[in-house]
Amino acid sequence: MSSKPKIYHIASLWTLSGYGDQSSEWSMEQKLDAIRTAGFDGFAGRVSQVTREIVDQSGLIFCAIHDIGEESNIQAELEQIKAVGAVCVNVQMLDHDSPTDIAVPLAVQVLRTADLLEMDVAIEVHRDTCTETPEKTYALAEGYEKAENRPMKITWDFSHPAIIKHISPPYWDRLAERVDLIQYASQFHFRPFNGHHCQISALDHDGNFTSEFIDWLPFAEKVIEVWLETATDDSVMYACPEQGPPSYALSIFPDLWEDVQAIRTELDQIWQKLTA
Repeated sequence: MSSKPKIYHIASLWTLSGYGDQSSEWSMEQKLDAIRTAGFDGFAGRVSQVTREIVDQSGLIFCAIHDIGEESNIQAELEQIKAVGAVCVNVQMLDHDSPTDIAVPLAVQVLRTADLLEMDVAIEVHRDTCTETPEKTYALAEGYEKAENRPMKITWDFSHPAIIKHISPPYWDRLAERVDLIQYASQFHFRPFNGHHCQISALDHDGNFTSEFIDWLPFAEKVIEVWLETATDDSVMYACPEQGPPSYALSIFPDLWEDVQAIRTELDQIWQKLTA
């Protein structure tokens, strides 16, 4: 049987913050069991939340999330993450006001170290980091390319630039300024958004898709479609429908864990259609 690009569906531990019964929050083992039972291939979280034993016993892929700043011991920190068994690392780097001339050499150091350790590491587009705006993200990418003569690996979360640009659907033409950087990436946070909220609910309280989610789905499909255009037989996409916990959502949202499972199902159906 010939090989082909693969998608791994990743659930974020962040989504399950506060979940549990009347007596207490679920244990890590209970959360990982819920993730596995829901059909996800892996989970995303911080290395402080797990041990190598927990990762191995879970039977799930571990995608690490990690903060890196100017004072970070990059090699030691990435070695620690690798030792726990992470297959990839999503780096949230520096702060919202960090200048690009500080961010570029740090990104070079991070990704050179990743190569040395043979790790899949990417810099996330994320609020309160050096990629907080699209302009800063692309300036960082261009500076990195000039320094290293290759593209910068990015974790794409388009929900952040979407609200900064305050755009209306369809979203693709405004958000896909660098298709080549989408195609070069392996980590994607598929959080549904619109131009006013970086997180919208996929489901309403009756279990039907919201109109906002329906507006967002063509964008998600286009991301997967263009990524597949240059994917090779050994390419992997880590797709995380990362809905934040109640502190990040609106109070009127229905159950977030059910929401994430619905998003995962839709992403998988898109993938199956495009790879048929």
